[in-house]
This record gives sequence, structure tokens and C-alpha cells, in this order.
Amino acid sequence: MCGFIISAFIYIDQISTVFCFSHGKVEVACGDMTPQHDSDPSTKHPPFNIIADKSQFSPGDEIKVTLSMASSEGKHYFKGFLIEARNAGDLNEIVGSFKLISPDISQLLKCDNKEGSAVSHTSDSHKTEVQVIWVAPSDSPSSVQFLVTVARGYKEFWVKIPGPVLSQNGAAPPPQTTFGGSIGAQTTQTTTSTILSRSFTSEGCGGSKSCLRDPEGCDPQNDTACHFLSFSALGSSVMFELSGPAEGYVSFALSQDKWMGNDDVYLCIRDTDRVDIKAAYVSGRTHPIISSPNILKGIAWRLSDGVIQCSFCRDIHLPPENLNRFDLDQMYYLFMAHGRAEDGRTHRHDHQPLISTYPAGITGPPEDLTGSRSPLLIKYHGAFMLIAWTSTVSAGVIMARYFKPDWPERNILGQKVWFQLHRMLMTITVLLTLVGFVLPFMYRGGWSKFRVPEILAVCVIKHCHNQAVCFHDLVVTIFLGIHQQALSLPAPWSTGVLAFIVVWFVLADLVLEVHRRGFLPIGQ
Repeated sequence: MCGFIISAFIYIDQISTVFCFSHGKVEVACGDMTPQHDSDPSTKHPPFNIIADKSQFSPGDEIKVTLSMASSEGKHYFKGFLIEARNAGDLNEIVGSFKLISPDISQLLKCDNKEGSAVSHTSDSHKTEVQVIWVAPSDSPSSVQFLVTVARGYKEFWVKIPGPVLSQNGAAPPPQTTFGGSIGAQTTQTTTSTILSRSFTSEGCGGSKSCLRDPEGCDPQNDTACHFLSFSALGSSVMFELSGPAEGYVSFALSQDKWMGNDDVYLCIRDTDRVDIKAAYVSGRTHPIISSPNILKGIAWRLSDGVIQCSFCRDIHLPPENLNRFDLDQMYYLFMAHGRAEDGRTHRHDHQPLISTYPAGITGPPEDLTGSRSPLLIKYHGAFMLIAWTSTVSAGVIMARYFKPDWPERNILGQKVWFQLHRMLMTITVLLTLVGFVLPFMYRGGWSKFRVPEILAVCVIKHCHNQAVCFHDLVVTIFLGIHQQALSLPAPWSTGVLAFIVVWFVLADLVLEVHRRGFLPIGQ
């Protein structure tokens, strides 16, 4: 008698294993991976993580595989398990062998006449994690997937939970496999991931893969401040690598223009001590809409020193039902953004996205791409407005108010000197203002709803049409405008510099007013 416990999977004729309960012994073949418990597998989502420490391998490599609890809800443990590695192209074929890390809780099994081709438990003790080593054989297929059966009790178990897919170096990951009814009556499609064993590197940028980096030329392997995106074609798929320092998420998008909206987006979102990698779509300036089902494969990630890294593959062409997904054999502008995330929901990016200078061919020849977070038109807009309303307009106002009595007998082209200088400065101000006012609309391709600086700018321009001087209104607008992400100005220094210019003008105006009233003789 076995008592009221779950015993280890043990050998039966070197081919089958057994679950042993008070109800007696019942066999389960290694290939089937289903315990004969007189009940159906659970239909709940399996609360387990299955990860591997590498996403690619070569024959002879040793890969650490970890089975652990994914949440603390309900029973925070499991009792029985069975781990196997299968040919991802033919899930009936068992591949490779295992080594034990913790022989006190795990044991090797012989399945399909292959020694050590599966791993199971040794007792019914409560477990929260088990680790094993898988050894890639010399005749490995191009891709391998781990499958796991886990039991918490006689009537609560999950069968053939799909684990991470590993690909041989240089081979494209296979299409994602759908497991129908393997963990219950439902048809479940599960996207699993592996942990990257090392950081990405810029080696090969422009040679074997295309890269977009900020700062330009940085290497994510040596620089934790490096924002990095690379992509390379692998057969009918494209592999992407994304890295960057962020509190919540890093992302990139494929866009047909340089303006956010109607874009194909890919997000790597930090969730405590792991990373969720999702495909999404944005329509206008809204939260990304996560696609379902997930069309990514070969997913891997890494967290280190505040840097989020993730990699995945996506087919170049997808079935028609995958709406809002772009084919990867076209030219697109690339956007890179990062920001905060809370409960899996992303917030607006912290900085202006890095936008590639020109469209890139995703499956074309490798390029070392360049980009900018501050579009040239917006830079000119900021420069023109700043010069106009902190330099020329203030000088023109001072000239008209305080220099009328000077050069009383001197004229320039028939007009008083002060008036000619004042008119010249104010004309420059008007020209710079008009040009600077048009540039953001050229960049945005029209009016952008609910943008405070644009609304204020229109009000101020109208106000200036009715009154010669509107310095104070423009100062408020400029203070709001310098915080626009598209200008990419360093904070808080930009605010401090602008405040200094305003204070200087106020003090100069005050000194000259006191002098005009005779309280402060100068040069007498």
C-alpha cells in the first residue's frame, strides 16, 4: 500500500512510469505524459513557470531548465512532475538526456529506450521549484521544446504544459505549437520564454544584423545607458533584440511615417522579476492594444542593473486574421520608447521616442542605422521662438520705452534712430514667430487635439495681432513649451536658464525705469 500520497514516477518495463495512490498503481507512458488518475486534467491556467537559461544551443551544450510556481494564489506548491524534451517539429520524438541538480527530489527515467531521457520526482514532498540540466545530443533537431506534466494531488494535475522552445545556433525557431486539450477540455495556446544567459552585444551591427542605438555607437554589453534594437532575417522569420534602461518597459514600433499612430508595436514589460513580451497595435495617441493570440516565438528575456532585455522571432508574413500586423519585407520607420508600467499597463513614455532618420528594410541588407529623439523641425521651432521672445522682442520693447530721448538729431532713412531699431527688432520678432508657429504643424501634419502649447500659441498670436506687445503671454507659453518631449531639453537646466533670462529682462527694465525717473543717475 502506498498510503494517501503521490509517489515518484518509477520504472515499469523501462518504458512506463507510475503514479501510486491509495487507489492503487496506475501506469502512464512516458510518451503520453498523462497519469491515469480516473479524472481529467485541470482546465485552469497552469500556475507554473518553465524557463531555460538559453534560447539557442549547439550539440553537447548543457541547458538549465527550471520548473517553479508562478503565483502564490491557492496551493503554493506541487508534488509530482515529469519533464521531457521533444523535437519541436515532431512532438512525438524525445530528444537528448538530463542530468540531476537535486537528486534528493528528482530522478532520471528511461523513456523510448533512452537512458535519462526524462526527469521525475522522488517523493510526495511539497516543492516550489526544481532544476535539471538538459544535454543536447549530437544529432539534435533544429529546435527543441520542453514539455512538463505537474501534479498537486490525485485530481489536480496539468499535462504537457508547453515549455520554452530552443533553437540550434543559426536556425530559425519553428512555428509556435498549439496544444489542443492537453491541459484540460480547453484548447490552449501558451507562449513560453527563456532567460538570456548573457547581454546583447553590438558586435555584427551593420554586418550580420541591422542596429539602431542611442547614444549612437553604444554597446549594450558594456553600457547600461544604451538603448539598443537589432534585427536580422532567419529564413522565413526575423529575430529582434531590444535592450534599454527603464523602470517598466522598453518597446519599439514599425511605422509608415514619423508620427505615432497606426503602428505595429512590440513591448517588453517588466512584471516584478520577469518580463512579458507582447505584440500590440496603436491607433492614434492611445494605449497599445495587445494582440491575441500572441504571434511571437523564440521568446527570451533578461533583467540586470535596471536594464530590460528581450528577444523574439516573428514570421515575415502572417495569416490574414492577424489584423494590424505589418509584413516584415517592407520599409518602415523605427520608433524606440521606454517608460513606466503598473500592473502590466504601460504609461506614456518618459522621453520622446528615438525615431530612425529614414525607413529601414527589415529583411534588407544589414545597416547601422541612425536616429534622433528631437526632430529638426521642432528644434528650429524652439530656437526661433526662444530668440524672438527672449531676445529681439525684449530689446525692441526696451528701445521704444527708454531710448526715445537719445540721438534726438540723428535719423536713419528719415526716421529717428530709436524708432528704426525698434521697428527692425519687432519685424524680426514677427518673422521668427510666424515661421516658428508654422513648423510644429508641418511636423505634425495638421492640428493635434488637446495640445496645450498649440492652443496657447494660437491665442497668443491672435493677441499679438491686436496688441503690439504680448511678452508676458509668450513667456508663459515658452515655459510650457520647453517641457515638450520633442525638444529633448535637459531638465531642470532648461527651466533655470529660461528663468534667468526672464529675471534679467525684468531687472534691466526695472533699472532703466528707475533711471528714467531720475532716481538712478547713470553716466553723469
